[in-house]
Amino acid sequence: MPLAKSPAGFLLAATLTLAAGALAQNPPPGRGRGMPGGARFLGAQAGAPGRVVKNAPYAADAVTEITQTLPDGNHIHQVSTSRIYRDTEGRTRVEQSLTGLNAIAPNSKLPTVIFLQDPVAGTSYALDTTRKTATRSAWQRAGRGPGQKGPGGPRPGEDNVKTDSLGQKTMEGLAVDGTRTTMVIAAGQLGNEQPIQIVTERWYSADLQTFVMTRHNDPRAGETVTKLTNVSRAEPAHSLFEVPADFKVVEDTHAVRPPAQSK
Repeated sequence: MPLAKSPAGFLLAATLTLAAGALAQNPPPGRGRGMPGGARFLGAQAGAPGRVVKNAPYAADAVTEITQTLPDGNHIHQVSTSRIYRDTEGRTRVEQSLTGLNAIAPNSKLPTVIFLQDPVAGTSYALDTTRKTATRSAWQRAGRGPGQKGPGGPRPGEDNVKTDSLGQKTMEGLAVDGTRTTMVIAAGQLGNEQPIQIVTERWYSADLQTFVMTRHNDPRAGETVTKLTNVSRAEPAHSLFEVPADFKVVEDTHAVRPPAQSK
């Protein structure tokens, strides 16, 4: 899935389940309460799951735009926003807005959800700001390295993949290095009459050790662009990475996390 390749996109699996839970409690007109699973948080984290980056604190807004063109020429355009924080010790906080998930909840007011990752304490939390609960699960290290084969994107090292350097430029006051990876699915491989070309463009900041911009274009799913904006290099307040005192902590033994991503 293209979103899994972006700084904010890894939250999609979690936010979809959160949205389903919110709708199960407060369904929009014409929808019943029989949605399976109820309201349950899934784990998620900022950047590559399980990867700890120390001594590179920052805060930024991440904006993800998805554009799809339908066979009849119609277009679907959705925007999702999040606020990302990381401290010197590698703790992360993501405040994810569900407002852009109109396909799931048309005309519904969905909450902002918060994910905390604390590799120091070895815990992860998903905060429900409406119910004032914090769902706790164990923090997990990434299980695969840079050579992994993740879904939905180019796979370096394969014969049908080409990677080109785009050089260096400045984004948000940061020096970033760009690469463009092109994967071609040969005609007939998926029943396709013509070759399918999937292009992923990434701009990486060595200082932040994260992508400042990614663009993933797959004709089958459309284009996904994620950008970091309003980047601050100041140390975030420690309280941002703590569960508020008035929240009830509950355990989640069934959390499902998005797959780990590589650089």
